[in-house]
Amino acid sequence: MTGPDGKVLTTTMPPAGTRKERRVPELLGPLLALVVLLLFNALFTPNFLTPQTLNVNLTQVATTVIVAVGMTLVIATGGIDLSVGALMAISGALAPMLFLHPPFGSPALGLALAFVLPVLAAGAFGLFNGTLVARFNIQPFIATLILFIAGRGIAQVITNGQLQTFSHPGFQYIGLGRPLGIPFQVILMVLVVGLFAWVMRRTVFGRQVLAVGGNEAAARLAGVPVGRVKLAVYGITGLLAGLAGLIVIAINASSDANQVGLNMELDAIAAVAVGGTVLTGGRATIIGTLIGALIIQLIRYTLLARGVPEAVALVVKAIIILVAVYIQRR
Repeated sequence: MTGPDGKVLTTTMPPAGTRKERRVPELLGPLLALVVLLLFNALFTPNFLTPQTLNVNLTQVATTVIVAVGMTLVIATGGIDLSVGALMAISGALAPMLFLHPPFGSPALGLALAFVLPVLAAGAFGLFNGTLVARFNIQPFIATLILFIAGRGIAQVITNGQLQTFSHPGFQYIGLGRPLGIPFQVILMVLVVGLFAWVMRRTVFGRQVLAVGGNEAAARLAGVPVGRVKLAVYGITGLLAGLAGLIVIAINASSDANQVGLNMELDAIAAVAVGGTVLTGGRATIIGTLIGALIIQLIRYTLLARGVPEAVALVVKAIIILVAVYIQRR
């Protein structure tokens, strides 16, 4: 191609490894922190390297990671979702009603619906959040605050304020099953992380998510369907929160609308922040979110293993988030 002066114009493509090189610094800090925590506990915490300890830490972090993956997508668009804990409560309230009182008297149908309908209901509420943000231009903090307040009340209305207890091996497999000795919820966590890490790195939708968070006006001018992208990420977050709600009640063999998903929105945001995702949008790392959740879990485990009260662990978590945000600003 030649210019007006007859000179040949050339375009220089970025090196193939540029995107990979940019990801390394984002994950380097969290990864080093995780390695330090693992080495410290391996050396100074008794029985840390046993399979039992590994299972405890992975099962305690699995639901946080699943919800935090959805939160990563929302934050990547420049938003926030405060309702994920309430959506977990709604999902957890609906499921026992379906398998304890199966429609048409069919236990198999009730069990199948218990895995599907509560997750879809949580996804529908996520779409409600997305509609407020994308269609009515309500700030994400305010839009999701609505269900943060009302969602747990909806769960209490569904259950008439009663604690639902049950013993159902078929349903509880999602939280207590161990195929090949691996907790089933950990398998779900790995599948969710792998799927959305691929989506964000390899698909057009992943690039659109980052474009919306990076510069929404420019993305709209470039033809990105900004409204549909926002609607999709809030819907996905609702679905993942619904799945996490099923896992929690399956583990506890009970559903308490006051407790299921309590403070989950804070844990998910903390995992995203510590993992290196920029809270202002435009960049995201799903693997970093997984690492961030593991860091927070290991710090909590380390403190509790040394007799530090849970309240102190919460203070340490807050300090970690503060440091992570400061590093991002730098």
